[in-house]
Amino acid sequence: MPTQTVREPNRWAVLGLMSVAQLMVVLDATIVTVALPSAQRALHFSPESRQWVVTAYALAFGSLLLLGGKVGDLFGRKWTLIAGLVGFSGASAIGGLAQSFEVLVAARALQGVFAALLAPSALSILAVTFAGSEDRNKAFGIYGAVAGGAGALGLLLGGALTQLISWRWCLYVNLVIAVPTTIVAVGLLVNQGDPDRPHIDIPGALTWSLGLFALVFGFSNAETHGWGATATVVALIASPLLLTAFVLIERRVEHPLLPLHVVWDRTRGGAYSALLLAGAGLLATFLFLTYFVQRTLAFSPLKTGLAFLPLTIVLVITSTVVQIRVIQRTGVKPVVLLGMALAVVGMILFTQLTPTSSYGTAVLPGLLVLGIGMGCIFAPTFSAATLGVAPNEAGIASGMVNTSQQIGGSVGTSLLSTIYATAVASYVTNHSHVPGVVSAATVHGDTTAFKWAAGIFGVGFLLALLILPARCEGRPASLRAAVARFGIGNCGHEESEEGAAVTGPPASREPALVP
Repeated sequence: MPTQTVREPNRWAVLGLMSVAQLMVVLDATIVTVALPSAQRALHFSPESRQWVVTAYALAFGSLLLLGGKVGDLFGRKWTLIAGLVGFSGASAIGGLAQSFEVLVAARALQGVFAALLAPSALSILAVTFAGSEDRNKAFGIYGAVAGGAGALGLLLGGALTQLISWRWCLYVNLVIAVPTTIVAVGLLVNQGDPDRPHIDIPGALTWSLGLFALVFGFSNAETHGWGATATVVALIASPLLLTAFVLIERRVEHPLLPLHVVWDRTRGGAYSALLLAGAGLLATFLFLTYFVQRTLAFSPLKTGLAFLPLTIVLVITSTVVQIRVIQRTGVKPVVLLGMALAVVGMILFTQLTPTSSYGTAVLPGLLVLGIGMGCIFAPTFSAATLGVAPNEAGIASGMVNTSQQIGGSVGTSLLSTIYATAVASYVTNHSHVPGVVSAATVHGDTTAFKWAAGIFGVGFLLALLILPARCEGRPASLRAAVARFGIGNCGHEESEEGAAVTGPPASREPALVP
């Protein structure tokens, strides 16, 4: 296998560049949320259709991420990253110019396609750049803080742009970020791919992408057409069948799209599970809180964005402190468990909202608790999910990180939106003669969704407890062990007699990797 070349003087510049790329990708998952009411008035689409502006992006992004990571591994991450940046810019321009709902949704889906090239390339470049380095914890602490805080920052930026300029600038702003990032990437990065370039696993790519697409589409369609709709039923039946076929294909194909030992490993599997459920709870929370503060508290778009700023601040601080100062002493598992528990508490606080609640006493405490919880989840899991993989599989491991977040966010938003709509309709039916029933019903829908979100984070706590190994440090055990594993340290894995970390199930270990 080819050796990895890292240009030491550019290491922190690479971190800065990859953080900007990740910022743009995560930003776009939420930046249009605050702008949705304005876009809805301008393009005249129904309230039932609004979720597709958010879901179209996450749907294309999540279903194609694994393929995007594989393309980066095979053909080189530098040019895959640049292709993603250029395509993302073009799709954003189309969305900003959209004069109809259909064009806007199509542009958002196209953004997701190119984000699927961009995001795994960025994370895998970071993983191999800091492989074996004592600064790896610090780098992933910063990167995790950016990735975790970008969602809330998107709400702030979206609110500012919508109120001060136009909702269309929530899409145009990507050109401001992507164009200079592309220019810097061309001169800074070195292209590194697999010189053997084995064939892409087409059957695996099709079953994986279609399986995830069917999963998200089924939940999304349930909100607008009901659980009994033919399209909903067909999609939710097809999804597990397609994903089962994917696993069977990957077990037999010579060059799998997803080498199964990447996810069978307890550390990485636990990290992916935590990110899946955290994404499901967090993105849905952003959507419901955005509408609550604008509809019930009468906040402007800019004020709405500012309302989420405390969450961003504590999340960034917590992520950095946890990854640099805490994990070395405790390991990943206790920190992730604490984060899930705090997220449950945050959701319980949100269930106490009423039509007369105020921001300072009812919304802010939950945001602060949730921000600390997410800070305890994102940075440790980002780091742990990319440890112990060879460089030619770094894109796949990185793709699974973003896939977990995006698919979790898509399914969580769709599922909780359906629960919200059902709760609102039921409340109106049972309280039709009560004054102010509409306002009370919408808040009842919000609190019902938050109760289910608390349950999602509770499941995340249990899965992290059961799956993550007790000793998972999230950092290289030693420089020697890191070098022995292509510069990537161990994280709760077994060790060979010589002390080098060995990952994956016994059948997947390659003797050449052990010194």
